[in-house]
Amino acid sequence: MGFEISGRSGSHVRLSKITPEGKVGTVVPMHKELKIGSLKGVLKLAKVDEDEFFKYL
Repeated sequence: MGFEISGRSGSHVRLSKITPEGKVGTVVPMHKELKIGSLKGVLKLAKVDEDEFFKYL
């Protein structure tokens, strides 16, 4: 989806990308599984539509 790793801190990784509207970023916990609420929060910060995300799975 065009995101690149922009940093790491403990068990989390920061992802970011440049869009025509500006820089977009999110923080992703590096766990084997994410709770649905955590995933939705990550997608919201990244400004990624859930349906768009599921196309990549």
